[in-house]
Amino acid sequence: MLLVSLAHLVSHVYILALPPLFPFLRDGLQVGFVELGFALTIFNVVSAVAQAPIGFLVDRIGAQRVLAAGLALGGLALLSIGLVGTYAWLLVGAALAGLANGVFHPADYALISAGIPKAQLGRAFSLHTFAGYLGTAIAPAVLIGLALLGGPGLALCVVGLAGVLLVGFILPMRVPTTQDQTSGQRSAAGSQGATDRSVFTPAIISLTIFFTLLSFSNGAIQNFSVAALVSGYGVTLTQANGVLTAFLMLSAFGVLVGGFLADRTRRHGDVAAAAFALTALLTLLVAVADLGAVTLTLVLGTAGFLSGVIAPSRDMMVQAAAPSGGSGRTFGIVSTGFNVGGAIGPLLFGWILDHGAPRWVFGAAVGFMLLTVVVALRDRWSACGKNGARVQAE
Repeated sequence: MLLVSLAHLVSHVYILALPPLFPFLRDGLQVGFVELGFALTIFNVVSAVAQAPIGFLVDRIGAQRVLAAGLALGGLALLSIGLVGTYAWLLVGAALAGLANGVFHPADYALISAGIPKAQLGRAFSLHTFAGYLGTAIAPAVLIGLALLGGPGLALCVVGLAGVLLVGFILPMRVPTTQDQTSGQRSAAGSQGATDRSVFTPAIISLTIFFTLLSFSNGAIQNFSVAALVSGYGVTLTQANGVLTAFLMLSAFGVLVGGFLADRTRRHGDVAAAAFALTALLTLLVAVADLGAVTLTLVLGTAGFLSGVIAPSRDMMVQAAAPSGGSGRTFGIVSTGFNVGGAIGPLLFGWILDHGAPRWVFGAAVGFMLLTVVVALRDRWSACGKNGARVQAE
């Protein structure tokens, strides 16, 4: 758990390695923010396309080797961007980093599913997600601090080298193999066509939509709340960053609480729906009311905590939908929803801000949250219907 969670932390640092350096890269590469933003689009598109095939690869050759390869490729991609220092190679490096990013969710979740008893799986998922949130929280400070010391090239080289060095700990680690995983891999080798079909179920398609909606609403707050608060709420940049920090930090602690909840109930869809409905209510308050900086911090901090609570239940829903021996490809498929939201969401919320409607950043986030609640409840109702039909058949 320590090594897999550390790899997840590093993966989130990889994801946020470029955006904090944009002011440095703009001057150094003599390009605009649109050109720099295009690198992030490439990253997300490549990651979205690669994630599902990598999930199948995880189930076929093993998660440990794939995870090590992803860490190495992501680290070398950032290292090369720092060393080459041209815009053309920035785009190439972003594509390589996007390919590497497609590794982490399928490989990490397959390793956790194989090595952790089911009774502790919710808490294991919560620790894994907490590590990712921690990586998100520390990445800007680490990258900007290193850039101030020696420039953006040094910052990217240090982060890339750290990921490559972690490979030396991932490769020799001992990974327990469950009987379920072994039989699943044997089945994949013997009848690949059947297992390929089994993973594309209505439940998994619904969960992919669920992940996409989560990406839209969380991305609205994480990426655009500061700009929206400054332009539409009369708060300072420092205060707005404080509000966002409260949201992110309390989200991380909400994940840990959510892990204990996930291990104490099988009604994961209900937990996710209830927590996100409350999150939507608090976000709606921000959208329609005139709140001061302190109140905004309390309200969005609480919303962040509740949004973090659902993460382990979300992962348990995916695990429950996965076919035998198919955790890697299942998490690979549903995680493409994050990349879809990451590619489309910024265009939508940037358009909202460009049209002078900052409160609608939160209003649109509420809409996506409510759709997420509907999807979670729909999965719950579908599961109840199938269970009832099974009981009648018996």
